[in-house]
Amino acid sequence: MKYFIGTDHAGFEVKPFVIDYLQKKGLEVEDLGCYSSESVDYPDFAHKVAEAVLANPGTKGILICGSGIGMSLAANKHKGIRAALCHDYYTASMARRHNDANILCFGARIVGLGEIESILEAWLTHEFEGGRHERRVKKIDI
Repeated sequence: MKYFIGTDHAGFEVKPFVIDYLQKKGLEVEDLGCYSSESVDYPDFAHKVAEAVLANPGTKGILICGSGIGMSLAANKHKGIRAALCHDYYTASMARRHNDANILCFGARIVGLGEIESILEAWLTHEFEGGRHERRVKKIDI
């Protein structure tokens, strides 16, 4: 599995932790920026990751900003993207199991490294359940 990751300046500091975590799980990670803590515009990186996920079937994305809100809003403008803002294990699990989310978003100023690890574990271990959720997911893209 390949993951595209993008952050703004607020998420830059936790990005190495996330990349290391994913690589230790044997996953491929492509860093689409940003590359410093200098102020940048989060939509630029949300769009890059969303476009990469759409252009590469079978991949997923991770977006990190201060709250996670801006990244999720921008990424969800792309038809076919289901970017989920997650704050803990439960929300990450449900995003995968019921919503077939293909981009994980979280806020570096909201969750600490321990919670980030828990979110990533849920994201990686849970799969879309399909069934009754399939028809609901199909109604997202209009």
